[in-house]
This record gives sequence, C-alpha cells and structure tokens, in this order.
Amino acid sequence: MSIISDALTPMKPPPGDADNQVVIARQAIVDDTRTVLGYELFDRSTSPSQHTADSDAALLFNALSFADTETLVGNKLVFINCTHESLAGGHLELIHPDKVVLEVPPIAGHDPALIAKMAEVMQKLHKEGFRFAFNHTVLTRGYAPWRALAAYVKLDLMVLSSDKVEAFVQFARSNTSAQLVAEKVETGEQHKLLASYGVKLFQGYWFAKPTMVKALTIRPSQATILRLINLVRSQADTAELEELLKRDPTLSFNLLRFINASGFGLNCEITSFRHALMILGMHKLFRWAALLVSTSRSGGPPPAIGQTAAVRGRLMELLTAELLSPEECDNAFTVGVFSLLDSMLGVPMAKALESVALPGPVVDALLHRRGLYAPFLELTEACERGDDAVFARVANALALSSRQVNMAHLQALAWAEPT
Repeated sequence: MSIISDALTPMKPPPGDADNQVVIARQAIVDDTRTVLGYELFDRSTSPSQHTADSDAALLFNALSFADTETLVGNKLVFINCTHESLAGGHLELIHPDKVVLEVPPIAGHDPALIAKMAEVMQKLHKEGFRFAFNHTVLTRGYAPWRALAAYVKLDLMVLSSDKVEAFVQFARSNTSAQLVAEKVETGEQHKLLASYGVKLFQGYWFAKPTMVKALTIRPSQATILRLINLVRSQADTAELEELLKRDPTLSFNLLRFINASGFGLNCEITSFRHALMILGMHKLFRWAALLVSTSRSGGPPPAIGQTAAVRGRLMELLTAELLSPEECDNAFTVGVFSLLDSMLGVPMAKALESVALPGPVVDALLHRRGLYAPFLELTEACERGDDAVFARVANALALSSRQVNMAHLQALAWAEPT
C-alpha cells in the first residue's frame, strides 16, 4: 500500500495573469534590401516612463530569460536603450557582447566633464566587445570622445529636417566608421531620399511596425532567491547550491532557461544544475540572482505546486539510486521536478518544454511517457494519488518492494518540507 502525500493538488495559474507575463516589443532594423540586421527591443511590461537603470537590466534579463530568444531575435543583433547609470551595472557581465548593441543617449546639458567620464565607462565595455549606437548628437562638437566608439549612428527623421540629415551624413562618413541608421522612416519618399544620401540601414513604420512577443514566466519567491544570494555570499560549496536549486523547481527552471539563452554565448546546452553552477561561477551566479530578485514579485507561484514537484524529483532520485548511474539519477530528479511544469506555466507540456533545454530521455518521459524514466514517474504519481493498483503493477515491474518505495516516499516528503 502506498503513502498518500498531504500536498495540495496543484492548480493551474490563470493563463492571463499579468504577473506571470513578460511583454517585449521589437522593431526591425533593415538594410536597403529589407534584410533584417537586428531588432530594437522595448519593455512593454512596464510604463514607458519607467526607463531607469533597473528597467534596462530587467529588459535584458527578461529578453534572455523568459522570452523565446529564437522567436524574439534569432541570430540577429539586439539593440537595447540604456541609461548612463545602467552602463556601469554588473548585469552586462551576464550578456554575450557579440549579441548586443547598447544605445546610449547624449548627456543632458552636454557637460564636457560628464561626456569624458562616460567615454571612459564605454571604453571599458568596448574592450569587452560591446558595440554602441548613438543619436545624431554624437556628431556635434563636444562628443569627439564618443565618436571613436560609435558602431551605429541613428538619424531621427522626426527631429532632423532633410537638409540637416544630409549634412550629418556627410560629416559622419568623413569622421567616423559608424554605420548610419535612418529611424522613424514613415514614407517611401523619406526612404528614397535617405538612400540617395548613402544611408544603408533603416528603421520605421515604412518597413516594419513594432511587434509584441509575450512569454509566460514562473518566478521564484524573493525569499528563495535571497537564500541563494546568502549562500553565494557565504561561499557555500556547489553541493549546497545544488541542493537549493533542487528544492525549488522555479529557481532551477529559471537558471537552466537563462544559461541556455542565445545571449549567453554558449556553444553547448546545459542540462544539469551542477553543470550550470560550474559554468556560471559564484560571481555571475550572484549577478543573476540579484537580477532575478529585482524582477520577481514577492509571492511566487502557489507553494503547493513547487513542493509537490520537489517531492516528485526527490522520490525519483531515491528510487533510481541503486538501479541507475549517477548521471541517470540526476536526470530522474529532473523528470520529477519538471513534471508539473505545465501546471506552473499554465500551458500544455509540449509548449512548456520549448523554453528550457533538457536531455532527450527527460523530454521523452515528460512529453511522451516513455523511455527509461517513464515507469519511475508513473510510480511516483501513483504514490502521490494513492493509486494502489498502479503502485503494485509498476513497483513489481521495477523489482522494487512496497517497503522500499514507501520509505523513499517518506524521505522525499521530509526532504521537501520548507526549511
């Protein structure tokens, strides 16, 4: 006879819950053949008036963590508007510079000392591989320290008259190596005129209106993230950090999705928590956790879902401990802990699995209920439901006694209890 868990039945969060949704707008930057060079991104989850250093960090974080980056930008460049304060933020350490162009506004009042100071900040980022886009102001007197850093110069047709645009184009071609982008191009006549001046890149309604990309999220509670930050600060070992990730499926899901995002610059998929921790290292893990806490709400998902998933993961790990290799036991844990991913996100499992990289056998178990881990998942769910018939059939097929399974279930329930 199986032991019935006291965990509450997981409930799907409302699919339209605004707290669980990230909305990012993108507008294409194209050449004169309408081939897309990149996309400028805008955060539509917050008010446009809230453009701050924190919102810059959140936009980059959300774009790389929650949205499907292949759908959002593919292998194209990402143009991100930055405040001056955000250029000094540690979040840029998490981003692969080849993917990102930082759009930097001019200094209010054009103070020469501040222009020089900001040039030093950008020079450091430039050495790390970041590229910069500026508006036409960079071509005016006083911004010479910035011009050498310009990869792109944007010419706003809502601000500049046609004669001024031509003068700026001529100056830029003689004094910078930057590519020129005509933005807010709204008519064919504007496009034809700018092309006659020698401009090769364009952005505006004439070519493409901004499109919205929406993504559902599952955000860990701030208390859990703060526990992670405290472990990092105290130089906890990998085993302790991995234990925390295992206990909170929302945390581990977010980490795997982030580290496998195209903007991180890896050439291989990371599918285990231990490997993710080794790749990130303590410093970047701290940066990631700090960004995560700044973009998370205080509550997180219903605690019963996370706890039930943690029990499943631990139980599958214990059931396979004497039957499979250590790597396969890790995968068994992953099957259990992500077996409620559809409930967490409020979408079908196939859709949920699109947003995180997992080994093929894990996907087979979760999506098709087949393969090495499928019977262990079936037994785990039978324990949870108190389904004696399924429990007896699957335990017998796996050559596991009722006592072995029940003891493992008790240990899993105790392990997953909130500390």
